[in-house]
Amino acid sequence: MIDVECRTELVLRDATGREASLSAAVPLLLLVSQTGSIAQAASAKGLSYRHAWGLLRDIETRLGGALITKSRGRGSVLSELGEAVLRAQRLSNERLDGPLQALASEVAGELNRRLSRAVSEIRIHASHGYAVAALVGALATKQIPADIKYRESAEAVSALARGECELAGFHLPIGEFRASCAEIYRPWLDAGRHRLIHLTRRTQGLFLPKGNPKGIRGLHDLARDDIRFVNRQPGSGTRMLLDLALRKIGVDPASINGYATAELTHSAIAAFVASGMADLGFGVQPAAQQFALDFIPVIEEDYLFACDRDKLNDAGLSGLLEVLRSDAFRDSVAHLEGYDPAFCGQLLELEAALSGATGNAR
Repeated sequence: MIDVECRTELVLRDATGREASLSAAVPLLLLVSQTGSIAQAASAKGLSYRHAWGLLRDIETRLGGALITKSRGRGSVLSELGEAVLRAQRLSNERLDGPLQALASEVAGELNRRLSRAVSEIRIHASHGYAVAALVGALATKQIPADIKYRESAEAVSALARGECELAGFHLPIGEFRASCAEIYRPWLDAGRHRLIHLTRRTQGLFLPKGNPKGIRGLHDLARDDIRFVNRQPGSGTRMLLDLALRKIGVDPASINGYATAELTHSAIAAFVASGMADLGFGVQPAAQQFALDFIPVIEEDYLFACDRDKLNDAGLSGLLEVLRSDAFRDSVAHLEGYDPAFCGQLLELEAALSGATGNAR
């Protein structure tokens, strides 16, 4: 089975049209920032000091400024320009991560279909999430063909109803907002036709810069004039949940500075905050950890897959359930901050799951 990966790359182009990629320099800069030493960074990448320094000097020449400076007692540190280059690469990676994963999966699926018409792939339409990405990787390792399309939760469930996918991923909060959120999906779900599979329990909350410089305490602070917010896109389950939570505490979403600024993934939200373009974001905890942000937990939720019950014994879905229930996969999810795989792979009846019940695994 062919596996395809799409990556972002920043390319510098000078006045003469000559190009230079930052793909080699950026990992070196990151290591310099961590070790305080160009020599250690070069050694960690398996490069000679001369070669590593040559790479960095070439980028400095093209940019017209120093990437690294010397600091007494700290060795080599990144300049403001060096930090900006790191942020640029990180931001481009994270803002494009979800769409590129989906594109890679689509291309790989097409190639694999051309190579073997007998292969039956699992089509997954799902709201973006770290456990979903981990599942796609685990399926690839097990040579189980899967085609992932990241979509808004309601779009994913409606696609399942139309027969456009085998799995539809969406999430529901635990507690008072569950019934309201469940009503969004009921038009496309049928208790006689569908069952739900539990993927993970996870925590959503506020992303804020390290050290909490503006003294954020909770959702009420989104209404402050000095706070810039970055949001998930309209129609996403995360945005729907946030709207409900804000209205409960009497905060009008329309009054929030930046509420209309939208990104497609949790990682992109965290990158926005880490880059200084926003003071607050809302999403799952691993994204905050990935970008060394502080995190204020707000609500727990279940991430679920809907599927046709008569396809559960097909090779694809039975193989997927085996992966979900494996110790290796559960361990990978357990290592995600704020994620709990205790019910991973449980089969749930529709009404029980929509109301918040677990424990009726097959």
